[in-house]
Amino acid sequence: MICHAGLVAARDSGPQGGRWRGILIEGPSGAGKSDLALRMLDEGFRLVADDRVILWVSEGRLFGRAPEPLAGRLEVRGLDVIPVPALALAEVALMASSGDAERIPKPEHKILLGIAIPHLKIDFWQASAPAGLRRALSHFDEAAKKRI
Repeated sequence: MICHAGLVAARDSGPQGGRWRGILIEGPSGAGKSDLALRMLDEGFRLVADDRVILWVSEGRLFGRAPEPLAGRLEVRGLDVIPVPALALAEVALMASSGDAERIPKPEHKILLGIAIPHLKIDFWQASAPAGLRRALSHFDEAAKKRI
């Protein structure tokens, strides 16, 4: 499945240096997906895909990667599409959609290819969006560990 979204990832603190946990950033054209991804790269995240993400399921987990022509490329509005070091793939652990964020939202999930992914609405242009998404990624990882 190909979706109109971006995917960035951060390494968790698991054994052997952890694994890459991705945040799927989705929204309409012009919503600020690439801008948010760029700011997240400055906060230590790694790019997986910008603009289009190929999603698939393996062993009950959702993964994403960039289509070949877009791999390692990020649109920087007002500049160009530039090369950026990128990961080949990452597990999708959280989905963020452009929208008005509730102060304390009820837990929500989106079903992608039969897999329930935690979902947040967030203002992509808010200065704290990258930090909030990092904490959300950690929060949902910790919640999942408690359920196991």
